[in-house]
Amino acid sequence: MTESLAIDTKQFRFTGHESKKISIADVPTRIDDLYENREHYEVLLRNLASELNELQEKMFAHNRYGLVTIFQAMDAAGKDSTIQHVFSGVNPLGLRVHSFKRPNDAELEHDFLWRSMINLPERGTIGIFNRSYYEEVLVVKVHPDILTQSQRLPDERTDNLDKLWKQRYKDIRNFETYLTRNGFPVLKFFLNVSKKEQAERLIDRIEDPAKNWKFDSQDVVERGFWKQYMQAYEEAINETATEKAPWYIIPADDKKNMRLIVAKVLAETLQSLKMDYPKVTKEQQKNLQDLIDVINRAD
Repeated sequence: MTESLAIDTKQFRFTGHESKKISIADVPTRIDDLYENREHYEVLLRNLASELNELQEKMFAHNRYGLVTIFQAMDAAGKDSTIQHVFSGVNPLGLRVHSFKRPNDAELEHDFLWRSMINLPERGTIGIFNRSYYEEVLVVKVHPDILTQSQRLPDERTDNLDKLWKQRYKDIRNFETYLTRNGFPVLKFFLNVSKKEQAERLIDRIEDPAKNWKFDSQDVVERGFWKQYMQAYEEAINETATEKAPWYIIPADDKKNMRLIVAKVLAETLQSLKMDYPKVTKEQQKNLQDLIDVINRAD
């Protein structure tokens, strides 16, 4: 019997319909281990990866849905490794991975959602956004000078920043509703790492020669804005969480737990879609049987 992960993922789910708004400070960054040891963790993750692969193949055959997954987090929270490990067993042909860096000149010539729109997955595939349009209400909100110095918005749009943020939240909600209505449900993960754990991982990147390439001194600079980022994340989650496009706030201090929970949420989301393999008509079945006869005669 295949061993599965027994956990209620609803405890990490936030839809905006809860009795009160989410407070990041009240959400745990670590929970009890979901695995007994490393070997047990690998079995659980491998089983989930296999399940994800089967569900993605069914989605591809069904060809009515695509899935948009968004990973947001502070630096060193584990976005890259989570994507790598969770999707390791999924056929790469069914994945569309895009990592959003600082907008380039071409992207700045468009609206803030444009570069995400042109990288959306097609039906039958899973789109994986490593960061996303949410940077426009996170990094840009923490550093509002980006609006006036880089984003080339009309002056009247930046006169009232509170109004601008509210409008962007609304634009994001509308965009995600639009995607869902067209068969592209949106799944959003905030990998919730503690400041202490982040510090240890950043130091590890400096001390380990094999990880030096991952270290960016700007990460240390941004760490100085931790409080502002937590407030920006909290507001973004509260303003954009919906029943159809929920946020999952995942404890990220233990990477193994984090990967297992993310994989479980993905599998449950795909299972919830009304998908099936295309049915073969009697005529098609007869044609297939005839082809078997042709193959056998050829031998």
